[in-house]
Amino acid sequence: MIIVQTIEALQEAKKALSGSIGFVPTMGALHKGHLSLIQQAKNENDHLIVSIFVNPTQFLEGEDLDAYPRKEEADIKICKLAGVDILFMPTIDAMYEKDELSIGAPAIRGYILEGEKRPGHFDGMLQVVMKLLNLSGATNAYFGKKDAQQLALITQMVKNYFMDVNIIPCDIVRDENGLALSSRNVYLQGDEKTRALSLARSLKRATKMVMAGELNVEVIKKEMLIVLEETDQVEYVAIVDRAFNELDTVEIGNTIILVAAWVGKPRLIDNLWI
Repeated sequence: MIIVQTIEALQEAKKALSGSIGFVPTMGALHKGHLSLIQQAKNENDHLIVSIFVNPTQFLEGEDLDAYPRKEEADIKICKLAGVDILFMPTIDAMYEKDELSIGAPAIRGYILEGEKRPGHFDGMLQVVMKLLNLSGATNAYFGKKDAQQLALITQMVKNYFMDVNIIPCDIVRDENGLALSSRNVYLQGDEKTRALSLARSLKRATKMVMAGELNVEVIKKEMLIVLEETDQVEYVAIVDRAFNELDTVEIGNTIILVAAWVGKPRLIDNLWI
């Protein structure tokens, strides 16, 4: 495995690659969810590039940029054991100039749900993902479905800017109790780990209702909110189609149910694709 930190070193290392390139962009603090993306990319491509970069432009004022989990040595070991060919670990100065072009999230889909609660977050996310996709020269890039709105906007960006890369959605990975894996789960303390499971339980409640024939969105949301009373604060429960348009009735094969809530220090998200 080659570790590179500069744009020039990445471009030089890529010269030795021939065939398809799988790319997995991360912010580090790697867990089994990241590893599932890495393994899928490894299996489906001739070569594998992983990036680790905690991107400052997608953090809002007051968010946990400085405290975001960083485990550089462990991340390097994980990538090496997973068979990564190139690990790209750039500095902020390598990725950004003081006065540069920016990219904006779409005016509607970029400012609902996550975008409403974190205005400007998707601008920074799309900006860095475009940079990383261009730098990696990826044939296929792998993103988890847990960040469903992010995935939808990245897919739209690739389409709108005619970028030559395939975006591959990957299933959510959960722990043995059903909690969706996240680097921020390390913040959970004591009974918060148990209370955090209410997000997954609310989605299970929705699943059972749909399987029983209940497709009314408001009825499903009401039941989910009862389950989510264990959290400290619910930010939203939303039921949308794959294009993130609100629904009145669940559409089998075209629906995503999303939830965001605070449990202790971390803000957690989860979703279910139906």
